[in-house]
Amino acid sequence: MTEKLKNQLITEKSIRSSQQNQYTSHVDSKLTKTEMKNWIEQFSDVKVGGINSSRVRRRKKKKSSSNSKSIKKMIARLRANYLIPLFLN
Repeated sequence: MTEKLKNQLITEKSIRSSQQNQYTSHVDSKLTKTEMKNWIEQFSDVKVGGINSSRVRRRKKKKSSSNSKSIKKMIARLRANYLIPLFLN
């Protein structure tokens, strides 16, 4: 898979949770928790304590006739004394 991480979620809630070593992002819908954990540990050189995942339904557009697909969202919890440098305050 070439593009595993779709985009980082930057919301008020995700910023608050990043202070507790939890990082939220949209990922490829076929990605498993184990694959995501390994990818984060290799890419960011950190240790992941756990991952929670969920599927979030997209909002329907007014004139869109296509079916609404779901987006997979993962929250990665890092171990103590680790942080991802992209999210420094």
